[in-house]
Amino acid sequence: MRRLLLSVLVWVFGCVAVWAEERVAFVVGNSAYETVSPLDNPINDALDISIALEGLGFSVIVGSDATMDEMRQGIAAFAEAAETADVVLFYYAGHGFQVSGQNYLVPVDAALRTADDLGDQTMPLTDVLSAMQRSRGLKLVFLDACRDNPFGVELNTEEGLARVSTAADFMFVYATQPDNVAYDGTGRNSFFTEAMLNHIYTPGQDIAAMMTNVRRDVLSATGGRQVPWENSSLTERFRFDNSPETASEETLLWQVAANERDADLMQLYMDRYPQGAHVDDVVAFLRNGDQTRTLTFRDEAAEAERLWSLARRSRMRPLLEYYLERYPNGANRADAARLLDLIPQAENMSPGSICERLATHPRDATAATGGVPFDRLRQNAFSAIQACAAAVSQSPELPHYTALLARATAATGDMDRAIQLYKSASDRGDLRAMVSLAQLTEAGNGVPQDAAAALALYERAADGGSPDAMINLAVILFEGQQVPQDIDRAIALLRRAAEGGSARAVFNLGVLAQDGVVDTPEDALRYFEQAARDGEVQGYRAAAILLDEGRGVTRNPNAAANMLLRGTAADRGVLLEQLTVRTNEWSRDTIRAVQERLKAAGFYSAAVDGLPGPSFEAALTRWRNGGFDAEVLTSG
Repeated sequence: MRRLLLSVLVWVFGCVAVWAEERVAFVVGNSAYETVSPLDNPINDALDISIALEGLGFSVIVGSDATMDEMRQGIAAFAEAAETADVVLFYYAGHGFQVSGQNYLVPVDAALRTADDLGDQTMPLTDVLSAMQRSRGLKLVFLDACRDNPFGVELNTEEGLARVSTAADFMFVYATQPDNVAYDGTGRNSFFTEAMLNHIYTPGQDIAAMMTNVRRDVLSATGGRQVPWENSSLTERFRFDNSPETASEETLLWQVAANERDADLMQLYMDRYPQGAHVDDVVAFLRNGDQTRTLTFRDEAAEAERLWSLARRSRMRPLLEYYLERYPNGANRADAARLLDLIPQAENMSPGSICERLATHPRDATAATGGVPFDRLRQNAFSAIQACAAAVSQSPELPHYTALLARATAATGDMDRAIQLYKSASDRGDLRAMVSLAQLTEAGNGVPQDAAAALALYERAADGGSPDAMINLAVILFEGQQVPQDIDRAIALLRRAAEGGSARAVFNLGVLAQDGVVDTPEDALRYFEQAARDGEVQGYRAAAILLDEGRGVTRNPNAAANMLLRGTAADRGVLLEQLTVRTNEWSRDTIRAVQERLKAAGFYSAAVDGLPGPSFEAALTRWRNGGFDAEVLTSG
C-alpha cells in the first residue's frame, strides 16, 4: 500500500519531549516495484527508521512504496519544513543507481525503456539535496540504495552509488562504499538499517561514534563484504539521543534483571551474553533464587522507565513483552506495543537470522547478535548446521553463511569438511573465514602447520578490513619471531583496527601510550576511556589508575571515582574486590569520591571518610547488582 504522510509524533518515555533543536526527516522505502524486481526490506526499513526518528524528536515525512508523484510531493513538503529546521535528515531504502557520476533514486512506478526516460522516471538525488539546503542547520543523508541498475536498459551505469561532493554542514552516509553494491538483508531489515536501529538510541553517542559502531556491525554481519562509509563536512557535533551517557546494553540488562529478580530476564541475559560479565551472578540466582543477596529496589515508575529505555534501545522482543506484562498501564505501553509489532517472533526468524544466532563467532558479535562460545556451539551444532545450510542456499551471494556453516561443522569434529567450507568462504572474500583458516593453519589444526600461509591469510584479511587480523598481525610484528620485528607497522595496524571500532585495539594503544611507546599519557587516558565505552571493561580500571595517581595526567579523584563505579557495574567483580579488599591501592580522595556518589544514589549512609568498611562494601554490592545510576556520575 502506498502512502505519504507527515507525522509529527514526538515522545520520550511517554511524555512530550523537549528538544533544543527542530528536527525534520524525509524517509522513503520502496519495495513493491511494478516493472522491475521487488525488494523485500526497504518498506520495513523505512517504517522502522521513521518510528525510531519520531522517538528522537523528528517530525517525519514517510514515503512507503512511493510513486514519482508521491516522491515529488514529499520533497516539496520536506523543503518547506526544512526552512525552519535545525537538523534535516533524508533516509532512502530502495533501488538506486548512478549514471555518469550522478545518483538516481527509483520510484515504484518507474518504467525505463530507453536512456531518454531517465529524467522522467527516476528522482535525481540532487532534487532532495536542494530541498535540504533550504535549512541553515545540519543535513544528514542516509542512502541504503547501493544497488545495480535493475532495468536492463543501457544507461552507462556503474555499480552502486557515486560519492557526492560535500557542501558545508552535510553528512552523507552510504550503506556500503561508493561504487559498491549493498545487500538487502536476510531478515526484516537490511544489514545497514538493522545496525542503524540497534545504535541510534545509544545515549550521549556522537554520530561519528555511532557510524563506527554501525560499520563494525555490518562488516561483522557480512564477513566484510559490505562496509558502510560516510563523507562529512559537519561543523558541529550531533547526537541522535542527547541524554547523558549511561552503561552498555549488557550492563543495563543485568541491572534490570537484578532489580526485577525475574528468572526469565536472567535467562535472557545468559542467552544474549553467554560470555557476559554477570554470567556467574545469573547462575547463582537461577540456582538459589531469592536466597541470593538482597538487592536494591527503586520506585516502580523509575524501574518501568529504565526497562522501557533498554527495550527500545536494544530492540529485544522478550524485553518488550516483559514490559507490557509487568507494566500493563505503563506510560510507554502504546509505544512498546507498536515496536513489538515490528520485531519478528522467534518462530518467524529467517534461516540466516537463526544461523547467526547459533553460530556467530564471539569476535563478530553485534548489537543484535551475541557471539557464541565454541563449547556452547557444540551443544547446538546440528541445529546450527541445519540453519546455516538453509541460509547458504537462500543467500548464496553471502559467503559469510558458508563461514558460519564451517564453524558449526567444526563443532561436530568434522574438520575435513569444515576446512573445505572455510576455504570456500575465504576464497569468496569472507574475513572471518580467512582469520579462522589462518588460526587453524598457524596451529596445524586440521591442516598442515604453515606459518607463512597463515601470515598470508592474516595479511589478506587485514587488507579487507578485519580488525582481528590486524591485531594478530600486530602481535606477530611486535614479537618478531615469524617475521622481522616491525614496531612501526604493528602500531599502524593497531591504529587502523581502532579506527574500525576494535575496543581491544584501542585498549592496546592505551597500554602503549601509557608506556611511552606511542603518543602521550593524555592520549593513554583517552584510549582507555574510549575502550571502556566500546566494551573493553579493563579500560575503566586503567583510566581510573591514571586519574587516581595523576600518572601523566592531571590528578582527578572525581573522574577516577566515575570510572571505578562504571567498571564495578560492568566487569566480572574485579573492581568490587579491589575496592573492598584492597582499598589501600586507591587514594583516600578517590574512595571518598566513590562514597559520595554511593551516598547520592541512596546506598551509603556511613561516614564519607575514604575508608573501607561493611557499609562501603554493601553499598558497592548494591550498586553493582541493580543500583547503577548514571545521574550521580556527573561531576569530575
